[in-house]
Amino acid sequence: MNTISTVELKRPNWQTAVMFALGFWLSASLLLDWVIMPSLYLSGMMSQAGFATAGYVIFWNFNRIELLSAAVVLTGILALRKTQSSWSSNGVIFSVMLLAIVLLETYFLTPQMCAVGTHLNLFEAASTIPAQMNVLHGSYFLLEVVKLITGGALLSWCWRQQQV
Repeated sequence: MNTISTVELKRPNWQTAVMFALGFWLSASLLLDWVIMPSLYLSGMMSQAGFATAGYVIFWNFNRIELLSAAVVLTGILALRKTQSSWSSNGVIFSVMLLAIVLLETYFLTPQMCAVGTHLNLFEAASTIPAQMNVLHGSYFLLEVVKLITGGALLSWCWRQQQV
């Protein structure tokens, strides 16, 4: 009676985790930054008094999800780099870039946009958008484009590595 043991140690599939995190993160970013927020802006909600607070609450929550996604991506890429020889250091550089972008958006740009959008004088009407807000929005969307390109390249590279 020969029995063959099929017990084996299963390692976590970091590549799947990285691809799932990137796919979720990039699709949510596209939806929020390129569909929801522009539609709110075009509908005139930016001239409302509570728009800065509402925007801050939305982005505060979303930025925390982005931080978790960036951490999963960086951890997964570092684990894959350590366990598989086919992974180059470009993946680590891209994932660190993604984490840096999210940290910059979370702890610098979002609070700055909220501070500029909050009117401290209740007797003054908020009829115009401050010029500094346009600069901050431009910086934010530039970082979003870089994030989408970098994340897309990393996702594409992960997909190609999985096919091999």
